[in-house]
Amino acid sequence: MSQMEPQRKLINSVDSCVDEALCGLVRSSRGLSLLQGHRVVLRSDLDNLRGKVALLSGGGSGHEPAHGGYVGAGMLSAAVAGGVFASPPPASILAAILSLHRAGASAVLLIVKNYTGDRLNFGLAAEQARNRGVAVDMVIVAEDCAFERPSKAGRRGLCGTVFVHKLAGAMAEDGSSLDQIVAKVTAVLKGIGTLGVSLSPCSVPGCLPSFDLPAGDMELGLGIHGEPGIKRSKVTTADEVVKTMIGHMTNPDSQSCLPLKSGDSVVVCVNNLGALSCLEMAVVSRAAIICLENRGVTVARVMCGSFMTSLEMAGMSLTVMIADDQTLTLFDAKTSAPAWPNLSGACVSGGRHVAAAPATGARPQDDDTHSEGPLSRVMRDVLERICSTLLEKQEELNSLDRAAGDGDCGNTHAQGARAIQEWLQGHVIPGCPGKLLSVLAGLVQEKMGGSSGALYSLFLTAAAGHVTEGRSNAAAWAAAMHAGTQAMRRYGGADPGDRTMLDALCPAVEELLKLTTAPPGGEMVILQAAVQKAASGAEATRDLTARAGRASYIAAERVTLPDPGAVAVATILRAVLDSLEVQK
Repeated sequence: MSQMEPQRKLINSVDSCVDEALCGLVRSSRGLSLLQGHRVVLRSDLDNLRGKVALLSGGGSGHEPAHGGYVGAGMLSAAVAGGVFASPPPASILAAILSLHRAGASAVLLIVKNYTGDRLNFGLAAEQARNRGVAVDMVIVAEDCAFERPSKAGRRGLCGTVFVHKLAGAMAEDGSSLDQIVAKVTAVLKGIGTLGVSLSPCSVPGCLPSFDLPAGDMELGLGIHGEPGIKRSKVTTADEVVKTMIGHMTNPDSQSCLPLKSGDSVVVCVNNLGALSCLEMAVVSRAAIICLENRGVTVARVMCGSFMTSLEMAGMSLTVMIADDQTLTLFDAKTSAPAWPNLSGACVSGGRHVAAAPATGARPQDDDTHSEGPLSRVMRDVLERICSTLLEKQEELNSLDRAAGDGDCGNTHAQGARAIQEWLQGHVIPGCPGKLLSVLAGLVQEKMGGSSGALYSLFLTAAAGHVTEGRSNAAAWAAAMHAGTQAMRRYGGADPGDRTMLDALCPAVEELLKLTTAPPGGEMVILQAAVQKAASGAEATRDLTARAGRASYIAAERVTLPDPGAVAVATILRAVLDSLEVQK
C-alpha cells in the first residue's frame, strides 16, 4: 500500500486483489471456472460450445461485474482480466482463445472496448490465434457520446459493451454463424449511445484519487477509468442532469450523436459507476424513462444497477440502444451469466404505473362535519403554542439527535408541527376532545413518519377514547394520558429507564394521575409539577444507558447529552402549561 494513500478499500493487498476477486466470483458461481495460470474466467460447461461461435471479452479489472460476471450460457464464453484499469496481456487473451477453440467452438468472436491498450493486446492475440488456424473476428465497441469531435483514437467503449455481450451471446447460443453475429452487432452498434456523469473521482488500490473534483461539482462525459469529461458544472437535480445527458447524446451537431427520433423503441441501461445508492439510481431511472417518453420514444426495457463500474466512483452512465423486435427478442433471451439482471420481458412504456386508490375509510383529518364546543378555543391556543415551540426547538433537537441518532429528531417534530398548523388554518376545532386527538393521530402518522410519528399516533389514538364532549374533566384527561402512555410501552417495547421519550412522559403522567383526586382549583399545581417531572426526567437521560431506540446501538460513553425524544416531550408539556397559564 502506498505511503501516500491510507488503505480505504477492503482488500488483503494491492497485488492480490484482482486474483482474489476472480476467485471469489468463480467460487460463488457454479457455472464458472478459472483458467489455470491466467486471469481468465471460463464457462464450466465448455462442451456445450461445440460447433457454436464462442465469445470472448475482457479488459481491466475494477469494472466489476464486467466482464467476468457476464460469462455464461447465452452471453460470453470467457472473459480475460487485466490489472485494475489495465489492459489484459496478449498471452492470457491467446490462452483463452485457444481454450475455446480446443473445446470445439467453430469460431471465436472478440468483443473489445475502444481503448488503445485493449485494441493492441486483443488484436495481437487474434493474429497469433489465426496463425494457429483459429477462425477469429473482432468487434470494436465505441459508443461513447461525450465528444462532439472525437480525436483519431475515436469514441470510447463503455457500458454499451454489455448490450453487445447479450445480443451476440443470444445469437451464438442459437447457432448463428460468426458472420451473422458480426453483421447484427455492427448494425445495432450504430444505434447505441452512452454518456457518464460523476460526483466524485475513484482511486486505484494503493493510489491517490484519479482526479480532483470539488464537493458540489460534477463531471459530465468522463470515461470508466476516471479520464476527464467534457464539462464540469455544479450538481443539480437528477431530472436536470438526465435531461442534459440525453440532450447531449442526441445532439445532431455532434459526430458522436445517437440518432434517436420520436417513435423509436429503446432499451435503457442506468449504470451505477460504483457508489450511488440504490435510491438515487431509482430516481435517475424514473427521470430517464420520463425524459425519453416526453420525446416520443417508447422505453421497451430498463436495466438499473451496477453493470460496468469504475471502482467507487459516485456516478452513473446512461446507455440507450435503439431496438427493433428482433433485437428485443435477443435481449430477452435467457442467460445463466450471474451478473445479468432478472428483467421482465414486458414493455416499460404504456403500462399501469400507479395502482387504483386504496380502499380505506375516510381519514379523521378530512372530516369537515365537526362542530365547535366550549373547549375549542382553549385547545386551539394550546396546539398553536405547541407547534410554534417545536419549530423554535427544531435545531436544538436535531443537535441532540446527532449525538446518538441520525440527526433528524427536530426535523421530524417540525414536520408534525407544520402539518398541524396547516390543518388548523382550514378547520374548526371539534368540541369533542377525543375527535381532536384522532385528527392529530392521523396527521402525525402521515406527516411525521418514522418511529416518532408512530409512537405519537399510538399515544393519541389510545388516549382519544377517554375524553369525550361529556367527559373532559381533569380526571378524564389524566386517564387519557395514562392510556396513551401504556400503548406506547406495549407496542414500542420500551420502559422508563431505557433512555427514550418515556423517561419524560411516564413521571409526568404519574403526577397527572393525582388529578383524579385533586380538590377544585388544584389542577394547575399538579400540571406544573408534572411539567417539572418531565423536564427532570429528560435531563436525567444524560446518565442512562440506552436500551431501546436507535441510541441503544451506540457505545454508552459516546451518548452524553439528554435524549432528544424525552426533551421533545418535556417541551410539549411545557408549551401546554404556558398556554393554559396565559388563558387563566
